[in-house]
Amino acid sequence: MKYDVVVIGGGPSGLMAAITAGKNGAKTLLIEKGKKLGRKLAISGGGRCNVTNVLPEKELIEHIPGNGKFLYSGFSIFNNYSIIDYFESLGVKLKEEDKGRMFPVNDSAKTVVATLVKQLDIHGVDTLLNTKVEAIHYDEPMHRVIIKEQEAIQTSSVIIAVGGKSVPHTGSEGQGYAWAKKAGHTITELYPTEVPITSDEPFIKQKVLQGISLRDVAITALKPNGKPIKTHRWDVLFTHEGISGPAALRLSQYVVKALKKHQSNHIKVSIDCFPDLTEQELMNQFMNLSKQSPNKSIKQVWKPVIQERVLLYLMELVELDPMTTYHHLEKRKVTDLAHKMKHFEFNVNGTLSIEKAFITGGGVSLKEIIPNQMASKLMDRLYFCGEILDIHGYTGGFNITAAFTTGYIAGLNAAERATTFNY
Repeated sequence: MKYDVVVIGGGPSGLMAAITAGKNGAKTLLIEKGKKLGRKLAISGGGRCNVTNVLPEKELIEHIPGNGKFLYSGFSIFNNYSIIDYFESLGVKLKEEDKGRMFPVNDSAKTVVATLVKQLDIHGVDTLLNTKVEAIHYDEPMHRVIIKEQEAIQTSSVIIAVGGKSVPHTGSEGQGYAWAKKAGHTITELYPTEVPITSDEPFIKQKVLQGISLRDVAITALKPNGKPIKTHRWDVLFTHEGISGPAALRLSQYVVKALKKHQSNHIKVSIDCFPDLTEQELMNQFMNLSKQSPNKSIKQVWKPVIQERVLLYLMELVELDPMTTYHHLEKRKVTDLAHKMKHFEFNVNGTLSIEKAFITGGGVSLKEIIPNQMASKLMDRLYFCGEILDIHGYTGGFNITAAFTTGYIAGLNAAERATTFNY
């Protein structure tokens, strides 16, 4: 069998690469080792599929802390607005939600996947499902893709779009790194990002706050000297292992890097439960509430301010009796409580494994990739796209934007190179 372009991996970047290659006149084959295409896409955004984000380019790149600047030239070809136009032109209406996130109006990731799969058919792309690639032989004049118990597939261009090592049940098991190395590529150190943070603090182990979600708080990773490393503002969820929720997930890569940099088995994080209030304003609020109901316990009158279990735990830390009334309230202890709510510090000791992460940090070194082609600088007619590259963003449509952009560019250039290549 001979093809112009073979795409390995049927995730978002692979689908976009195969569609674009087919659309641009290349005889294209998409190989997926699982039984379904777009498995990671189907579970993204809680099953609703956050297809991109509408933030302006500069902010978009700031939300891709793992080498987002590499995408500047790619975004000049196919960016977040191109993605919106693409899906809407295919009848998938999108809506904007908080923080610029774009979802299908019908809240169905399956619609997005089905639309892309239909485009494969429209543009004549062949697909092989349940097919595991054993190896890639980079040969002149044709590359050969080796599949167990089948004839080798000859192709002009190869696009590797197999993802990283995160969420392995969707097929991302890191197999592409060996193929990249065989072509001479460097793989930068892999680490988990967008992953729950772990802690062995007693209050975590004893599940004191398990299941509590703090909305719109600021969480900061701290250096050993107490100075901030990075702050994220969003929601934090306490779990039986540590903390999760979007703000914690975004902070996780900084925790991983800080633990390594400082060669420590823990660092501190600090939660500001009320980022829009000063300590004094918070203290005044508590005093005023108790003054308005002087005969009720402070636990009763302060409950509306913050979740009761968080309130009780922080009161315990500052030795403030929850049954105290206004008549016996020590102002110094209210000041201590306000401080603790603005600086709820505790130790974290790492994150869950890379397999439990949403996204893989590290990957094929971008120094060896042509940014406006996604082509290898080391091997002719070899292309990479998606999470196998050393690119990662926060959750919120940023990783999928990088996947679609790099997939489109890889498909476009692989097709162009293949159709002008004489074999």
